[in-house]
Amino acid sequence: MTAAPPSPALLWDLFCQVIDNHGDLGVCWRLASQLAARGQQVRLWVDDASALAWMAPGATGGHVHGIQVLPWTQPLSVAMPPEPLERLPASDVWIEAFGCEIAPEFIASQRHSTPGKSPKNAKDPVWINLEYLSAEPYVERCHGLPSPLMRGPGQGLTRHFFYPGFTPRTGGLLRESDLLARRATFDRADWLARQGIPWQGERLVSLFCYEPAALGAFLAQLQADPRPTRLLVTHGRAAETVERWFAHQKGIISASNGRCSLSISYLPALTQIDYDHLLWSCDLNFVRGEDSFVRALWAGQPFIWHIYPQDDSAHAAKLDAFLDWMQAPASLRQFHQVWNATDPVGGTGPLPAVDTPSWGACARAARARLLAQDDLVTQLLGFVTKKR
Repeated sequence: MTAAPPSPALLWDLFCQVIDNHGDLGVCWRLASQLAARGQQVRLWVDDASALAWMAPGATGGHVHGIQVLPWTQPLSVAMPPEPLERLPASDVWIEAFGCEIAPEFIASQRHSTPGKSPKNAKDPVWINLEYLSAEPYVERCHGLPSPLMRGPGQGLTRHFFYPGFTPRTGGLLRESDLLARRATFDRADWLARQGIPWQGERLVSLFCYEPAALGAFLAQLQADPRPTRLLVTHGRAAETVERWFAHQKGIISASNGRCSLSISYLPALTQIDYDHLLWSCDLNFVRGEDSFVRALWAGQPFIWHIYPQDDSAHAAKLDAFLDWMQAPASLRQFHQVWNATDPVGGTGPLPAVDTPSWGACARAARARLLAQDDLVTQLLGFVTKKR
């Protein structure tokens, strides 16, 4: 891993559409924050910024240095605040995150000036399509490939595909320069106390998931385990799913009546910083999507990934590719396959017992391999500098 070279201060336009579960916005906000921490200026265009109220308080009010959050309306308003679109300073880099297409009104306004004046851009912007994360082989083949635009307001420009990934031939993963230092000095007991979590030394498990069919089997496994466990359930779909499961039991099994080893704490919506603290606090983490999955890797704790399910089952190959790269032991692979309903019997097979020693060793070995590679922002800055 090379030291991050000084980068010229550039103006970046980052476009984000919130598709379903705010994960896209989570990744984009981390990217914007890490670019700003490197001295870059970022305009983050998003169609639904409401989640930033809890994810990054103060973000939409302009209280984060180097980042301006702007509304991405459909179509993009030419009279948007704080100034008309045509008067926005020309930017150096355009990023369309996860396949969203940059607003054509923005492209037109950035490429052309008023009649009789010179074009706004003396140099074409570096245009990047930031792709979804995958460990599949095509990522190394496609990372950095150009795609000339032959029509539309961007005609004549070239878009480049930038793929996050797990190997040196990909774009790497988002990671703050001080992340591991903060991780090393973290005080778990203090953080849990400040969250009002009545921890008494029991095993801690965080749950951030969609609606896995195997949830009931896992909860029953925890209740039957002689080791006491406190399940820390995240706000939103995970909490709703757990509550529905217990309601379905019609009170026959309760997690708080003292008859089993399981106790539950339901968490409020956490900032991105406190979500990292949650992952660092727990002995086992259940994560979902892309953003929390990457943060679980950096936490170095055993984790189970609930991959975003796709109708064509493409997520099964994506999950297998990651487990191959991770060199997952058999029990960890089987747990993932049942949790994600990608095992040969459709997710109805038995869950293996949790094996935190071997799963933790696997997670730490994977983290060590990743730490030997440059992070995504370092690579992105280098890529942009070369293209400019």
